[in-house]
Amino acid sequence: MRLELYRVLQQCRRGVLLDLGLSGEHSLELPGCLLYTRCGTVPHLTYHTLCTLKHLPAVTQITLDSLAEHQEVLEEFQEGVRRFAGLKDTLIFCSLHDSAAPNHTGYTTNKTVSVWGSGGRIELTVAQYMALQKAIRPNWYQSMADGETRQLNPTRKRVCKAVDRTLSHLDECLSLHLKTEELRGAEIFGVVEGADVLEERVRSARETAKRPVGGFVLDGFHTEAMSQELRSQLIMAVIKELPENKPRVLLGVGHPDEVLACVEDGIDLFEGFFPFQVTERGCALSFSYTLDPNPESTERNGREFEEIPEHRESETLGHQQKKTPFEINLKDRRYQDDFCPLVVGCGCYCCKNHQRAYLHHLLMTNELLAGVLLMVHNLEHYCGFFCSLRGALESGRLDALKKKVLQGRV
Repeated sequence: MRLELYRVLQQCRRGVLLDLGLSGEHSLELPGCLLYTRCGTVPHLTYHTLCTLKHLPAVTQITLDSLAEHQEVLEEFQEGVRRFAGLKDTLIFCSLHDSAAPNHTGYTTNKTVSVWGSGGRIELTVAQYMALQKAIRPNWYQSMADGETRQLNPTRKRVCKAVDRTLSHLDECLSLHLKTEELRGAEIFGVVEGADVLEERVRSARETAKRPVGGFVLDGFHTEAMSQELRSQLIMAVIKELPENKPRVLLGVGHPDEVLACVEDGIDLFEGFFPFQVTERGCALSFSYTLDPNPESTERNGREFEEIPEHRESETLGHQQKKTPFEINLKDRRYQDDFCPLVVGCGCYCCKNHQRAYLHHLLMTNELLAGVLLMVHNLEHYCGFFCSLRGALESGRLDALKKKVLQGRV
């Protein structure tokens, strides 16, 4: 794996990861996102439907939360999760937890971490963790880490312990990695922990950078864990300790405004769970990210955000849902007679063939097709945003893109 940076503006990095995969035939444009899956499948979509979408990421993310309970099956299959799940022509990045799933705390020990499958909690030692990676055979995977400090208000002592545990786990993972034939050619990414304690973040980054890792995973910066101002402060301190020639993956951040801010701080890769979360809320992404858009689309999108009262949306979504300013809630009654596409000018299959009123009907009648059509739109919209982001960095128009994206906030 080789990182080639061909434009660096302050902390922003525009580049490409080259020589990916065993034969080096893959590449990944940066900044970018990972393709979100559960148990190796993009939620709501079949593989053939997925292949009709544009700008899909070259790297697919899988999590041990969804795969740990299938370890025996994968070990018997002996060809890894890519062949098992039919993931053709893609790379696999294996992370520990699913950022779109509930966060369980209080189960990490000095020797183990826990993941949650359909049958409940599964406790993993480093040896068991690496045995799982051996069965999965990813191209990249994060080392085992104590990420529980993303919970609110951990003590400094607890944060220090998390950093120590994570570094210890990394050393053990690296030792077993070198002895595992099935992981030859795979890259292990070191995890940077430290919660909101600046000194521990810096220590974690500095010590992790001393190890022979292929890249870095920045954990604990999740949207619900801290403000963007604090996140930026901590990320910039961490970045100073990391080498420039290795990629940086940020976990738990997906909102477009937060992505833009983190790219400015020096982040290369993001998880792709946000379109799935929006789909599960019965919502559609509807923010402008094209710097040279269709005038009709710009006008329509601008009115859309201004017209939707936030209190009506929150009443419809309920207390457990957290709608963002970048989406519209199609469960709202106002859309039952709206015969416009989800986003005027969008080229996805859903917007070209169906209207908001039809999606409202599907959601109200609990039709499975609603999730399929929303996921098609949301995933293509989100991937298009990252394409526009890369283009803005190349042309020096990042500020213009930020203004375009943020104008839709309510």
